[in-house]
Amino acid sequence: MPGLSLASRLDGAVGGKTAAAFDKAFGVKTVGELLEHYPRRYARRGELTPIATLPLGEPVTIVAEVVSANERRMQNRRGSLLEVVISDGDTRMSLTFFNQPWRLKDLEPGRRGIFSGKVGEYRRQTQLTNPDYELFDDLAEARAEAEATAKRPIPIYPATSSVPSTLVQKTIGIVLDALGDVEDPLPESLRVRRGLLGARTALEHIHRPEHDDEIPPAVRTLRMQEAFVLQTALLQQRQFVRALSATKRPATTGGLLERFDAILPFELTPDQQSVGAQLAADLVGDWPMNRLVQGEVGSGKTLVALRAMLQVAESGGQSALIAPTEVLAAQHLRSIARMLGPELAPELMPTLLTGQMPAAERRKAALRVASGQARIVVGTHALLSATTTFADLGFVVVDEQHRFGVDQREALRAKGDSPHTLVLTATPIPRTVAMTVFGDLDVSTIRTMPAGRAGIQSFVAPLAEKPGWFTRVWDRVAEEVALGRQAFVVCAAIDAEQLTADEKSDEPADAPAAPGGESSRTRWGVVQVEALLSRLPSFSGIRVQTLHGKMPADEKDAVMQAFSRGDIDVLVATTVIEVGVDVPNASTMVILEADRFGVSQLHQLRGRVGRGGLPGLCLLVTEAAPGTSSRSRVEAVAATLDGFQLAEVDLELRGEGDVLGGAQSGVRSSLRLLRVVTDADLIVEARAEGERLLADDPALLRHPGLAAALERRVGVEERAALAKS
Repeated sequence: MPGLSLASRLDGAVGGKTAAAFDKAFGVKTVGELLEHYPRRYARRGELTPIATLPLGEPVTIVAEVVSANERRMQNRRGSLLEVVISDGDTRMSLTFFNQPWRLKDLEPGRRGIFSGKVGEYRRQTQLTNPDYELFDDLAEARAEAEATAKRPIPIYPATSSVPSTLVQKTIGIVLDALGDVEDPLPESLRVRRGLLGARTALEHIHRPEHDDEIPPAVRTLRMQEAFVLQTALLQQRQFVRALSATKRPATTGGLLERFDAILPFELTPDQQSVGAQLAADLVGDWPMNRLVQGEVGSGKTLVALRAMLQVAESGGQSALIAPTEVLAAQHLRSIARMLGPELAPELMPTLLTGQMPAAERRKAALRVASGQARIVVGTHALLSATTTFADLGFVVVDEQHRFGVDQREALRAKGDSPHTLVLTATPIPRTVAMTVFGDLDVSTIRTMPAGRAGIQSFVAPLAEKPGWFTRVWDRVAEEVALGRQAFVVCAAIDAEQLTADEKSDEPADAPAAPGGESSRTRWGVVQVEALLSRLPSFSGIRVQTLHGKMPADEKDAVMQAFSRGDIDVLVATTVIEVGVDVPNASTMVILEADRFGVSQLHQLRGRVGRGGLPGLCLLVTEAAPGTSSRSRVEAVAATLDGFQLAEVDLELRGEGDVLGGAQSGVRSSLRLLRVVTDADLIVEARAEGERLLADDPALLRHPGLAAALERRVGVEERAALAKS
């Protein structure tokens, strides 16, 4: 099977059954994708893996020695059980095989090998059931070979119970043996200057190193390849957007934008002015706007976007604002109508279009959109449906992009003729993440906050050391309500008692599964908190209501409107209130089990209070022990209100895998060895190199290896991800 290329289908290289297993386990479909499944560590034949540190329930691959092997008949059913004990020299664990007595010949005491399986527990002893294994040669019989191979590193791969590390190693070996020439994606000048390996050599050395010294140069080479291909893809995408022609949308003297600015009851902040000027310039540029505006919760991003919508509307163009939830879409519409006022709102006819609207109401809204009457349209996924058409879609605004799928944004964008695109995010993005995820977008930042904000004080309520503070938290909420103010209570789940894998949609998206090594059990859901507050004497006259993602959309909206009107004193909710909920009278937020939330999410949630002239209070309740990573996250949030500083902390604590978010699937799947935390300088260098190369050879005619890598690595889905992220 000579002459395989990185683009070859895996089923043609190793057979359909094996290829299907790899596709199911890792999403690997081609030879190149398989060879990007890099080892996570290396073992040695002479070294044994510590058994005591193996995590229960996880697939593992270890090097160990057989201590004993015994077969016994099973009492309650026919057949036999083979029990094998292996050891790392200190701790022992058992292997069990059902009806496989022939393995006794292999698993003799003293033999060493690699054992792979899922770690279980039986009678307080760790065990692997029916594990996969590969024994090393008997040293007595093959001493000469043993001396040559004892120091050779054994790659240990990310694995599953159905595709163990040993199978990954064997399959990669088969593919490498049949692989033909590999064109190098890196320019030769860069490779020579950095002292990097050729592409084929790097793959051999990372998967089949003869000795330890071969591994670091291979990793360095492949890491630079990743950074360079990714940055070049982003730069190429920017070129692609800039090659499109855009309908220019100039503002006119005495037009809608000028009239709107005249009725604004406040001055724009310096950042709002400068970012607004950037958007205004983009709208009259030669190519479509492709910009990200990031800013703190409450910094006025929506106002800046609305001013751009008015500029588009002056030429008859329509703007579509797409929000991640029905609650947020409805609130955006009310907020926009309020800002436009009775003079401008009838002229622009801001229209809501969501999937949960009654059919008759939705038909009316869709007609206003299709006819062009509605020049500002706000909605959710309903804007993407085939039945929704626009008269002249000139501007697409995506709110809170990290909650909205890449393909969905593209579907909306495709409804117009190269419309201008603006992405808004209230999650401050560290520079290296912005370069990696949003490298094809122009990035603007609103740092200054509007005047009149009283600020927010944040405190940790550490129940591990001070359990009595739990009562004080509720007393504090009651005190705020007594002053005529309102409060949020945020929970990590709807019902902690009935929480299952299928019911976690309202759990924090960026929280670890089992924070800080503590119990993964959620104690306080919305249901439990509502029951608790109903029993507290201090809450006897307080109006409490609940809100969560499983409620019907009209019910959620009714609750939010009631809370906004002041008809509800305390809203007990999941993270459905994380973005966009604006209630100036809400002064207090209690976040229960705060350690279950990520840094950015805690900061986002906290931004819901202190939005009016009232000082905000945020109480971060946690049972996490001092010194744990969970506690560190909570304390970091309490220590500063600077979201940009917290974004860097978040990146350090969690790594970019979580920070990039599930919606960035294309980008995440690209990050094999590259780490945006530690490889910042590399990313900057790769981008500069990519800019130089594309300026000199925009069609990559002289760099076929790079062109092939881009085509292979940045396929249709991934190209869409990079384009719209």
